[in-house]
Amino acid sequence: MTETNQDQAEYWGKSASGMKWLTFEEQIAASFAPVVDLLLDRAALKPGQRVLDIGCGLGDTTLAAASAVGPTGHVLGADISAPFLDRARQRASGVDNVEFVLADAQIEPFNPADRDAMISRFGMMFFSDTVAAFANIARALKSGGRMTFAAWGPLAGNPWFYIPHLAATERLGQPPKVDRNAPGPLAFHDIGRVTGLMAEAGLSGIEADAVEVELTPPGGLEGAAALCTRLGPAARVMAHFNGSDSDETAIHETVTQALEPYVKGDRVLMPATINLFQARRAGTA
Repeated sequence: MTETNQDQAEYWGKSASGMKWLTFEEQIAASFAPVVDLLLDRAALKPGQRVLDIGCGLGDTTLAAASAVGPTGHVLGADISAPFLDRARQRASGVDNVEFVLADAQIEPFNPADRDAMISRFGMMFFSDTVAAFANIARALKSGGRMTFAAWGPLAGNPWFYIPHLAATERLGQPPKVDRNAPGPLAFHDIGRVTGLMAEAGLSGIEADAVEVELTPPGGLEGAAALCTRLGPAARVMAHFNGSDSDETAIHETVTQALEPYVKGDRVLMPATINLFQARRAGTA
């Protein structure tokens, strides 16, 4: 695999931060299950369709799509992380209508006009050239084939990000600021900017809206706080400042207190703003 997005391949395939997604596989899958449901509901996959899943990670969306298209359909999961794909293949053992490929989707020569639909849960925000990536992925679709992908909305609508970030920066300080439109989890927060890039890539029938969902981290308040502390913004701040165990404990305590308003019974339901994008490859729908 020749990578245009080499830094992303290094992060998701080799870094300690990226590998935490394997460590917390079950907790992450449970937390983001409502986003998978939202994505598949909007994609409206049909039995027999051939689907491309971009940034498939550990295979959550790939396996869900495989169930939707049934034994006469097929789902190809593409990801830039070899360890993630190893785990996805293990999970898909015995599922005959699934395949995985190690690929940088910005440049991967997917079979042209081979897929009826493309889906992605949080896998499209990391390309160095988003327009080139959209255009390349579109070539894998049949004429009129539809893309449906989910991305994080603005920071203010996602306590999953801003609560641990505030807790970590209050404890350790502010790391260097980065362009929020740069490749990363929040790169598609601006719907207007992204739909403009989709149009530039030649996509048609572009639609996008912000949808409010509730994330469902398992393990009650303690489990949710632990996950928020060990993944995402808090973990990145900790890594930047080489935080200690005592720093992690203090950040965890602050996050726990901040999540208390989201406790519903024995569950934590975290509000989230998810941007849903859809478009078609130019041609007859």
